[in-house]
Amino acid sequence: MKHEVIITGDGSSSIFIPELNEHYHSSHGAIQEAEHVFIKHGIQQVEKESVTIFELGFGTGLNALLTTLFAEKHKIRVTYYSIEAFPVDNALLEQLNYSELLEDTNDTLKTIHAAAWETDVVISEYFTLQKIEAKIEIFQLQQSVDLIYFDAFGPRAQAELWNIEILQKMHKALNDDGVLVTYCAQGQFKRDLKSLGFRVESLPGPPGKREMTRAIKSL
Repeated sequence: MKHEVIITGDGSSSIFIPELNEHYHSSHGAIQEAEHVFIKHGIQQVEKESVTIFELGFGTGLNALLTTLFAEKHKIRVTYYSIEAFPVDNALLEQLNYSELLEDTNDTLKTIHAAAWETDVVISEYFTLQKIEAKIEIFQLQQSVDLIYFDAFGPRAQAELWNIEILQKMHKALNDDGVLVTYCAQGQFKRDLKSLGFRVESLPGPPGKREMTRAIKSL
């Protein structure tokens, strides 16, 4: 399928797949969406000095970059696992403007993209990354995690990633009181989370979206 780099409403880049009519991020702003959902309502709410994160959908690496910068600023040690079934072509990754907009003088995003797959790579003093090239449907996460960034394409485009079986994997992977955050606020999705024992919160969404979801694994 054809992929093309586009500029979103906040000036940051994203990737658009015409065949699916699907964007990797909100067209209203890639950076502001990721910061709102995954940083503000994700890692910023985890009160630990050491955090283990699992991301469903590595995509452009934006969430990993923002988390690295947050970890360095707040001196939080992050171990970050990110799964991606279809890695983005390097030619597209080179067109992304996140480092420029975020004033990432260390070019951290380039280091993230260059990291080998299937192995732990130290990106900075506070951030260790393992990228996993696999489909979540057949992947078994061995590590327990504190936080999940659920950042797959939406249910309209990839319904198979939002079904109860995948959510059961997420529930099993989380530590007690672990948190899952996502931009999605679909009713069936939230009902499925509740059926698994999650405590579900509907929070104000990023610009252009009324709500987002945060789910906490109950004790």
